[in-house]
Amino acid sequence: MAHHPDLAIDGEGFGTLSVASILAETANRRPDSPAIHFYGNTISYGQLWDETRAYAGALRDRGIGRGDRVAMLVPNVPDFPRVYYAALSLGAIVVPIHLLFKAEEIAFVLKDSGADVLVAAAPLLAEAIPAAESAGVPLVTVLAPPPEAGGPAVPRLEAEAAASEPIERLVSMNPLEAATILYTSGTTGTPKGAVGSHLAVVEQVHCSLIDSFDMRTDDVIFGGLPLFHTFGQTAVMNIAFRRGASIILLPRFDPDEALALLVAHQATVFTAVPTMFVGMIQAASRTGERPPLRYAVSGGAALPVAVLEAFQQVYGAEVHEGYGLTETAPTVSFNSVYEPIRPGTVGRALWGVDIAIAEAEVEGRIEFAQAGALGEIVVRGHNLFKGYLGRADASAEAVVDGWFRTGDLGTYEDGIVTIVDRKKDMIVRNGYNVYPTEVEAVLSRHPDVAMAAVFGLAHDTHGQEVHAAVVALDGRELDSDELIAFCKERIAAYKYPRVVHLVDALPLGGSGKVLKRHLVDQFTVLQS
Repeated sequence: MAHHPDLAIDGEGFGTLSVASILAETANRRPDSPAIHFYGNTISYGQLWDETRAYAGALRDRGIGRGDRVAMLVPNVPDFPRVYYAALSLGAIVVPIHLLFKAEEIAFVLKDSGADVLVAAAPLLAEAIPAAESAGVPLVTVLAPPPEAGGPAVPRLEAEAAASEPIERLVSMNPLEAATILYTSGTTGTPKGAVGSHLAVVEQVHCSLIDSFDMRTDDVIFGGLPLFHTFGQTAVMNIAFRRGASIILLPRFDPDEALALLVAHQATVFTAVPTMFVGMIQAASRTGERPPLRYAVSGGAALPVAVLEAFQQVYGAEVHEGYGLTETAPTVSFNSVYEPIRPGTVGRALWGVDIAIAEAEVEGRIEFAQAGALGEIVVRGHNLFKGYLGRADASAEAVVDGWFRTGDLGTYEDGIVTIVDRKKDMIVRNGYNVYPTEVEAVLSRHPDVAMAAVFGLAHDTHGQEVHAAVVALDGRELDSDELIAFCKERIAAYKYPRVVHLVDALPLGGSGKVLKRHLVDQFTVLQS
């Protein structure tokens, strides 16, 4: 039987949703409750929303509206939520940029995302100014003193906000419209902009608050995870603000400072990456003071069971480990606070998220693996991204038969997910993803380098350390320290190789590909 198209069935409908409601609604309901603790200042929800509305007014006066892209280079300071929710409240798409990116990397993101404005914090202007100029994007700053007080000659968002009319109400969006563009390299070189919808972020928050976290309005959450990254943005900021809890913001993680802040503000929830857990265990040996933590949350990389156990012993708080990706808003699975934890696993699927194990070698279609087998983790659900900006090819490769291919190898038994290894050669250093091809591209720009292969070796503190094996051009001489310095100048601090091995040749396979597994084995043996 043929059905005629009908807008009530086939159209977008009239439902609306906005990530900005997360702050706006809590500010309306709990205006006097603390939202942020920052170096001795406490900002209430009402005040934070008022400041956000003023920033939104300034951005609106700059012509920013629905669908425009607001790039931001802002550390973990109160201006991050102000700019983030201001952009979203106008119906604009927010593009948070990695704080360690150099001018060239920032310019790439600005051009690729089609940024309409860049908001950069004063300490980051040295990289932001040339990046904005090269991309032809207007620049506005926060945290800078005015020019008459010796500040830079860059427009200040604070001054523009003071001169503009704050917005009255936020723009409501279709739930599937874009809210964020977060840059990730997946498993290949150039970063790709993963587009996230309002629905994916809001649903992520609600599912986490119902099933994963026992979060209360009087909870005080550690906010040391970078907010430009999906983990800090959603698992700390959006979740805490939706609940009406408060966050201790820390711009740069230092374990002793973090512990002092956790004690000073009587923190109850610690959310972090494994290297932070290691740092906190060491910091605890230098003081007897402890915060009243109820539990801790780990993600971003595998948490060694020994670290989990040591943290629990020192802080008396269970560590709940989860798993997620930028493309999944971010959580895929989690060791819920309502169940006994299973150390070494990443717990159960988030509500509404399906997980399956597919044959990793099968390309172009999803072939499910036998029960209990090791394979590639594939995911579908409300948390999936809308695709990679301008990269239909990469989107089609990533989402096959309706399932997102994570590129991670693992098992899924009795409803519990265990991550075993990365499908490709991605390196995770201090919870940050490092993509070998990007580092290799920089090394190969050196005038004396013939070939370079970048790989990760296990490291006690950083999880993995970035190593490079480099072959010199005939008749040229290379110096390891000079190559490290060369990379350090050109790419973010977490990416450059800390160890460069000078070799005569790289191990190659039949098709001419470098066999990185051989390099890993060779240098692991030499290291031990």
